[in-house]
Amino acid sequence: MKKSITIAVASGKGGTGKTTVSTSLVCAAAEAGYEATYLDCDVEEPNGHLFLKPRLEHRFPVGIPVPVVDEEKCTGCGACGEICQYSAIVCLNKTVLTFDKMCHGCGGCALACPAGAITEKEREIGVIEKGYAGNSVFAHGRLNVGEIMGPPLIKAVGSIGRGSELRIIDVPPGTSCPVIASIKGVDYVLLVTEPTPFGIYDLDLAIDMVRELELPFAVVVNRSRRDQIMARDYCKKKNVKIMAELADDRKVAESYSRGELPYFDVPGYRKGMDELLISVLKEARE
Repeated sequence: MKKSITIAVASGKGGTGKTTVSTSLVCAAAEAGYEATYLDCDVEEPNGHLFLKPRLEHRFPVGIPVPVVDEEKCTGCGACGEICQYSAIVCLNKTVLTFDKMCHGCGGCALACPAGAITEKEREIGVIEKGYAGNSVFAHGRLNVGEIMGPPLIKAVGSIGRGSELRIIDVPPGTSCPVIASIKGVDYVLLVTEPTPFGIYDLDLAIDMVRELELPFAVVVNRSRRDQIMARDYCKKKNVKIMAELADDRKVAESYSRGELPYFDVPGYRKGMDELLISVLKEARE
């Protein structure tokens, strides 16, 4: 049995073309005969479905455990509030107050309660929708409006398709907790950037992040032009490999604006993505 490989497509900022790259890679993988899975972990605003147009067949909720206090058993000792690092449970004048939306679901308060007065209930934070995009498995998460606990939902999405030959994870933009939850334990990270001052600044933060996590990675420069050397100079200075440069082509933007994939819609784009897939799989297997 072949080893399953997970590739995360990330970016230091939004709007660099991360979804274009990740959705095109899963199409390239399917065309090459791989058993592929696409996972959209940008649970606050998933958009891979707009381009892959999946047949969604399953929908199931995801929740986290939050505390329920039995007032008859509670002694008002305050041990629960002392252990909670997020002030999701506090004891005031022998009365315990809980704040479910601040709870991270760690269960520490229940373990710390000497009277056994705390049990847990499940609080729904979002849903996962799963189906197929062509021959590839598709899944994305949708965080409930007003919800701030994205990482538990991201982890649930990231657990799907572990038996697939190849999994492509579309990571949220930035370098915060949702990004860490998305890329933790992956085999390789592609950092998509654009050759602008903002793009390079945020790329620098993203590189520091993946290096801290000791993950192998390379850069994809999107909307690249021959006269724009900023990204090339930066990567050379930082000793970072540029795995691909995707040309600044108006046809790509036009295709994207129609909700179509440049992989199928723009002449020459498919060849670049096929080559990128071969390169990243070679690196991930080493």
